[in-house]
Amino acid sequence: VQLQASGGGLVQAGGSLRLSCSASGGSFSSYAMAWFRQAPGKEREFVTGLAWAGGTYYADSVKGRFTISRDNAKNTVYLQMDSLKPEDTAVYYCAAGPSLATQIGLYGYWGQGTLVTVSS
Repeated sequence: VQLQASGGGLVQAGGSLRLSCSASGGSFSSYAMAWFRQAPGKEREFVTGLAWAGGTYYADSVKGRFTISRDNAKNTVYLQMDSLKPEDTAVYYCAAGPSLATQIGLYGYWGQGTLVTVSS
């Protein structure tokens, strides 16, 4: 599976962005999809995930502000980010794996990352 993330950019605190991740080359609907992020000087961390059956899980830091969704007809997963904060600034990566998990190592496929910068 090849993943292509897009939609990053510069936004003011309190604003919104929607990231997209398009998949090709595999059975998209059978994968769990997730978003991770990596801020400068920090380790990559789990943001949210969506199981192939529809269940979701969010990191506490984004719960209530971010929403993950998928369109299997378009082979695309989305991350709607609202009420953005400066601490959300990071490179955001989409990932695909066999099941919903928070561990980086359980995802075998990764997109290239898209930069989100939130100014104060």
